[in-house]
Formats: sequence, C-alpha cells, structure tokens
Amino acid sequence: MAKQAVLFDLDDTLLWDDRSVQEAFEATCEAAAAQTGVNAKELEDAVRREARALYESYETFPFTKMIGINPFEGLWANFLEGEQEEFRKLQQLAPAYRREAWTRGLKSLGIENPELGAQLAEQFPAERRKRPYVYDETFAVLDQLKGKYKLLLLTNGSPDLQREKLAGVPDIVPYFDHVIISGEFGQGKPAAAIFHHALERLGIEPEHGIMVGDKLTTDILGANTIGMTSVWINRHGMKRSDEIIPSHEIKHLEELLPLLV
Repeated sequence: MAKQAVLFDLDDTLLWDDRSVQEAFEATCEAAAAQTGVNAKELEDAVRREARALYESYETFPFTKMIGINPFEGLWANFLEGEQEEFRKLQQLAPAYRREAWTRGLKSLGIENPELGAQLAEQFPAERRKRPYVYDETFAVLDQLKGKYKLLLLTNGSPDLQREKLAGVPDIVPYFDHVIISGEFGQGKPAAAIFHHALERLGIEPEHGIMVGDKLTTDILGANTIGMTSVWINRHGMKRSDEIIPSHEIKHLEELLPLLV
C-alpha cells in the first residue's frame, strides 16, 4: 500500500535529546564537584534517582505519565501552557522539585548544602537550553521526504517545553504540515485517540501512514494499535521482547527511505 504520510516522533528520533540531557547533567555535576569535591558521576546518578522518586510521589504523576513528560524534563520545564489544571500544579511544583532533587542528591553523598542545591537547580536548565542537538541525518532525510509525503510531528510532552525544543532548532518546523503535542491534545502516545487525531489532520487512513519513533511503548505500540505501519529506530542496538513488534526496525533514519517505496 503506497504511503501518503510520514509521522515522526521528536525526542531521540529527530532531536538528540538524550545527548542534550546527558551533557547538561555532566556540566552541572562537574560544577558541583569543583565546589565540593564530590564525584560528578555519582552525583548525577544520585540526582537522577532522587528526581525520579520525587516525581513519582506527586499527585501529578499519573497525568505526566499519561501525557509523556519524564522526570528529567521536569528539571528544566516551566509548564506555562496547557489547559489542564495539572499543568498549573506542575508549574507550582517545578521550582521546589528542581531544588529538592539536587539538594537530596547532594545529601545522599554527604553534602548538606541547600544553597548549592538551589544553585545547581538553576544551572541545569541553563545548561540544557544551550544544547539543542539534532542527529546528523535528520535534515538530509527530511529534505528527501518534503514535497513527496505529508509530514506530521507527533510528540509527547508539555506544550511550552516541546515548542521550546523546536525553537532551539528553528529550521525543523517548516518541514511539517502539522505538529501535534500531547499536552495540547490531552492524551499522549500510545493512546489510539491521539493517533486517530493525527490521521484526521492528515486526511488519511491508517494504512496510508507510517509512524517513526524510538520508543516501543509509545510510538510503536500506538501505531500498531490503530493498524498503521510502525518503524522503530533503534540506534543503540537495544534488545526487545516479542510483546511489542514493530513493522520495521532500523538503526539510522536513512534506512526509512526504502521502506516508503
């Protein structure tokens, strides 16, 4: 069946978000190490652990899980947009969440210093915002698709944060006919509803679309659920079970092109 449209995930499919977050952690933890002598990698591990535990303890956690906002996005997101009341709660929680995650991370390594925790909580977002990375092949592939297929960006996350990520790479949005953010729609991938909404925007049936993403549990599961061809980009050679099976598995975005012929 000839494909008419390609739907792309954003984070770690087109944007190299993992690298952006990793380097922000490294820069922030190295600054802490310079001040305290603490091991930077141990601090990163501790802060990641404490952030995740804190994040999951809030009443907003089921909502963030459903929308698809992870704990480390919470370490730099402002949550200024989104109609749901949970976004207002997240907006109020975010400053204390950031401070607590870093302060508790330090404390777990024997450093009792809330002032430093607050300082690091401000440094991490600044470091992350300096690093809007895209994969080397992203624009080359989009160049080959533009004009031949309808293109739609389907991303989980907070509206203002996802738009900020896109603003950091301003050349990317003009490639897309539509951009759908889960926090605006009200449900995130893998919910069938957001995939059906995307197809309605494109004016196509499921068999005429193809979904490309890096997460089996959101991108691939959601596409499979509605009968759309799914392409799992597995750059790191991850092992998968047979619980969620993509239509195709690729290691590099350019491997997508032959699948569309």
